[in-house]
Amino acid sequence: QVQLMESGGGLVQPGGSLALSCTASGSFVNDMGWYRRTPGKERELVATISAGGRTVYADSVKGRFSISRDNGKKTIYLQMDSLEPEDTAVYYCYARIYDQVWSDYWGQGTQVSVSS
Repeated sequence: QVQLMESGGGLVQPGGSLALSCTASGSFVNDMGWYRRTPGKERELVATISAGGRTVYADSVKGRFSISRDNGKKTIYLQMDSLEPEDTAVYYCYARIYDQVWSDYWGQGTQVSVSS
C-alpha cells in the first residue's frame, strides 16, 4: 500500500524556522513536493523536486524555503526560514509514485502556524 508519511510542522514566531519531511513508499517515486492550503483558498504549490533534483518554488517562498531530496530514502525535506504569518497553512506532501501504474498521492497534511 502506497503511503506518504509526513513529519514536522508546528508553531513558530515570525522570522523563525521549521522543517518538514515526507517519506514515500512504493516501487518508484518520481516528482515530490509540498503544497499548502489556507481556509477559503485553493491549494497552492510551495515547492517541488524531481527525481533528478530539479526544483520549482512558488515566488512567495523563493529565497526563504529550500526543498531537498534523498532518493535512497524516498524522502523529501522542506527547510522553511524567515517564516511569515502568511505562511500559516496546512502543508501537504505530494508524490508521483509507480505502483503498477503511475499515480499521484497526497499526505494527510501537517499544520504550520506562524504567530507571535
